[in-house]
Amino acid sequence: MTPDQIPAATTPIPHSPHSVARPAIGGGRGGKRQPRRMPPRPNQALRPRSGSAKALPALESGNIRIIPLGGVEEVGKNMTAVEYEGDILVVDMGFTFPNDDTPGVDYIIPDATYLETNKHRIKGVIITHAHLDHIGGIPYIMPKIGNPPLYTTLLSAVMIKKRQEEFPQLPALDIQTIEPHQHLTLGHFKIRFFTVTHTIPDSFGVIIDTPYGNLIFTGDIKIDTKDNIPVESEFKTFEKLGKEKTLLLVAESTNVEKPGFSYPEREVQENLRQIIADVPGRIVIGTFASMFERIVYMVQASENLGKKVVIEGRSMRNNVEIAKELGILKVRKETIIPAEQIGDYPENKIVILATGAQGDEFAALMRMSTKEHKHVKLKKGDTILLSSSVIPGNEKSVQKLKDNLSRQGAKIIHYGIADVHSSGHSYQGELEWIHKMLKPKFFIPVHGHHSMLRVHADMAVRLGVEEKNAIVPDNGMVIEIADQGGRIFAHKETVSSKVVMVDGLGAGNVQEVVIRDRQALAQDGMFVIIAMVDLKTGQVRKSPDIISRGFIYLKESQDLLRQVRSQIKKVIEDSTRQMNPINFDYVKNAIREDVGKYLFQKTHKRPIILPVLIEV
Repeated sequence: MTPDQIPAATTPIPHSPHSVARPAIGGGRGGKRQPRRMPPRPNQALRPRSGSAKALPALESGNIRIIPLGGVEEVGKNMTAVEYEGDILVVDMGFTFPNDDTPGVDYIIPDATYLETNKHRIKGVIITHAHLDHIGGIPYIMPKIGNPPLYTTLLSAVMIKKRQEEFPQLPALDIQTIEPHQHLTLGHFKIRFFTVTHTIPDSFGVIIDTPYGNLIFTGDIKIDTKDNIPVESEFKTFEKLGKEKTLLLVAESTNVEKPGFSYPEREVQENLRQIIADVPGRIVIGTFASMFERIVYMVQASENLGKKVVIEGRSMRNNVEIAKELGILKVRKETIIPAEQIGDYPENKIVILATGAQGDEFAALMRMSTKEHKHVKLKKGDTILLSSSVIPGNEKSVQKLKDNLSRQGAKIIHYGIADVHSSGHSYQGELEWIHKMLKPKFFIPVHGHHSMLRVHADMAVRLGVEEKNAIVPDNGMVIEIADQGGRIFAHKETVSSKVVMVDGLGAGNVQEVVIRDRQALAQDGMFVIIAMVDLKTGQVRKSPDIISRGFIYLKESQDLLRQVRSQIKKVIEDSTRQMNPINFDYVKNAIREDVGKYLFQKTHKRPIILPVLIEV
């Protein structure tokens, strides 16, 4: 893909040398993916929770509203709306992955109901960087809000465009490429940008100029440091911003509970290079595909060490190809080889970059660990380097991965025993430095669970923000700056913040009952009853058939089945006695109730009971 292939790109920019050459500060987010047969269609965005928000009072002229629509009760699905003089600006549009409460769901996206209702007032969407928790919701939300212009830097634009190819039925996005220090006017919004350090190039923060001072959105950010002191480029950026008046700071909170300063990415890269140089045999490096700059560095370092690189994992291959096309990754054609050619080179000349360090069932590294990978067969003498932290909730799958790798004789190096990973999100020490440099009057913490936001707000108060001026938001909260920048408050009224799920199974408007049924199926299984009923007499013909899935093993439960069949026959014949014509819905409900009670008495489980009555 070339820059001129990006639709409506008004200012295609060459890749910024500053954003590539500076150390790539670690830690993109990964997570377990659900197995998917095909990309879910945007019209499969599902809302399982009902309810509507109260009507908001009209926004007075001169006042500013900030409405977090996602990313403030969780890590992920970041999206915030800003409203001023009748215009709306949207910052980011991400998704998050489902949890045990949403079985069978592919993604969870922000509730865009408020934006859909007011789409005629949306002047643009700003995307701060190209990680999925900031761009993942674009295919599902943009068509619903009128497909407004989308503004971002070149790398993000290319990655968004690449992902849109999975949705050919959608209209083309109106993507406008911007430079990090460009000024932009959208309606009443006057917008500037500033480069930030993160795990992917071309990440930036957003400045909205107002008559009362700046609104600053950091996006995902890490401060590049040396010996816990910000480097000169960081100091220059924030010193310049600090000389202006910061009315409001909206800052991420992902790592605010971690004290001190995060480990510098440049030192991680140096450690990785040394390990790649020193291992005696093959080395397999597992990391997040979102660790864009680290991946670029490892490929270049491998080439400098005279090694060949194999890329395994679709998302990893996509990102490497994009990096090559944009000139971010410059390596000789023969450096990257297909997995089929591994045997053509000495083992100490092979470096394999693979997805799946979180133990994802279908990822490349897990397939290697279970001997299911077609071309990579691990053995004693191989080294596995896991260059990522363990995401909470993935501990068991990562342990399973490590056990499988160890059984094959491979040596494992991970962040717990070596400095081979660094987060891309500021620790508390870095966030304190940002606050001291910017000196905001008002503060809203975002990008984190409520407890994280609370810690961040307490820190801001400790550093000088008045307690009434630090607001910890929930999704859908409407925060307003009034009195010519003199006061900030949260309205009692909120906008819709339902859980919105993307389900790739092709089912239409899935309701809460469907999620409950999936949870019940996972916990207690299902019990299907098939019975033939004489229409004239209401008698049961033959013994009812029973199908059980996830409830009991039928071959070992014959006594229970005989009793259940007898119970079914009794319920049907008692229900249909003197009933003419037979109300089969009534009979089915009677079976569900009586057989359900009976099964619970015998097993203490409540399977979903599905009666099928055949009229004869």
